[in-house]
Amino acid sequence: MKLSAAIALLATAVAEAHYTFPSVGNSADWQYVRTTANFQSNGPVTDVKSEDIRCYQRNPGTGAPGILNVTAGSNLAYNAKASISHPGPMAFYIAKVPAGETAATWNGKGQVWSKIYQDAPSLAGGIKWASQGTRSVNAPIPKCLADGEYLLRAEHIGLHSAGSAGGAQFYISCAQISVSGGSGTYSPKNLVSFPGAFTATDPGIMINIYYPVPTSYKPPGPAVETC
Repeated sequence: MKLSAAIALLATAVAEAHYTFPSVGNSADWQYVRTTANFQSNGPVTDVKSEDIRCYQRNPGTGAPGILNVTAGSNLAYNAKASISHPGPMAFYIAKVPAGETAATWNGKGQVWSKIYQDAPSLAGGIKWASQGTRSVNAPIPKCLADGEYLLRAEHIGLHSAGSAGGAQFYISCAQISVSGGSGTYSPKNLVSFPGAFTATDPGIMINIYYPVPTSYKPPGPAVETC
C-alpha cells in the first residue's frame, strides 16, 4: 500500500514538472489549439523523427473547435498549462493553409513551416532562458503575412536531460488562426518540414547545459524570418 502511494506521488511529481501549451490569448484550453497527446500526462516528444514532432496531436486529422482571428503585426500570447519549468529555447513556427483546406482540417505536412520567433539565452553565470518559469510567451505575428488561415506551432525544448541523443524534451502544440491586415509580402527563405527540421544530434538539441557550462548556444532549426 505504501509502495503504491509512493509510486503515485512520484508519477504526479513527474507530470507536474512537465507542461502543455493548450491555449492562445484569453481563450479556453483546446478551443483554438489542437488537443495534444500529452493533454493528461504532460509528457514530451523525444523522437525528432516522429510525426508527433509536428503538432503532437492526440487525434491526427481532428482539428480544434475554432479558428482565432488575429491581426498581422500583433503579438499573440501562447499559454502554458502550469509553467515552463524546464530550461531551454522557445520558438514559434507558422505555416499557411493551402487552398481547399482550412486551419481545422489541414495536417501541416510538407516543407511549409517557417520560424517567426526564437528566444536567446543569457550566458552570464550559466545558461538561462527568460521563458523558464513563465506561463505565457508572446508569438509575434508578422505584419507582412498574406491574409488567410495558418497553423501556428509552439515549441519549447527542455534541455535538462539533453546530454545524449534522445534526451531533449519537446513540448509542442499547434493553434489554428486566421490572419487579416497583412501586407502579403512575406517570402520565407528557410522553409522546413516536421519531421525533417531536426536531427537528434543537432548541437542545440544534444547538449549538456550543466558541465562544462556552455559559452554559446545555437538553436536548432532555421533562422527566424523577417519582413
